[in-house]
Amino acid sequence: MSIISKIKSVFHDDWCKNCHCEMEVTKKQLYMLPELVGNYISHQNKEYYKNNLIKVNKKSDIPTGYYACGITNYWCSKCSYKITKLTIFLPVRNEEKIEEIIVFKNGELDDFLK
Repeated sequence: MSIISKIKSVFHDDWCKNCHCEMEVTKKQLYMLPELVGNYISHQNKEYYKNNLIKVNKKSDIPTGYYACGITNYWCSKCSYKITKLTIFLPVRNEEKIEEIIVFKNGELDDFLK
């Protein structure tokens, strides 16, 4: 294991915090949040996302002015460490204006994402 791998694991969510190697993406899905621009409230509670995320297939399915949430599951093939990363953003003119990134490290959303 190199010093660069250790550094990457500190600064990158997709690098394992245990064995310091790059993790695999096991699932990626886009959702809409029922929050309008200017009314975003940060939520750290997993239940909020379980109760409010609306699955969509593409960004164009999200009405103008609503926030989106991209969820990515990562898994380490060496030590089985896994995380779920939520990227909350506002789709604006083919760009993603990131509002917040939340990482769940204990499988809190596993049942929801099945």
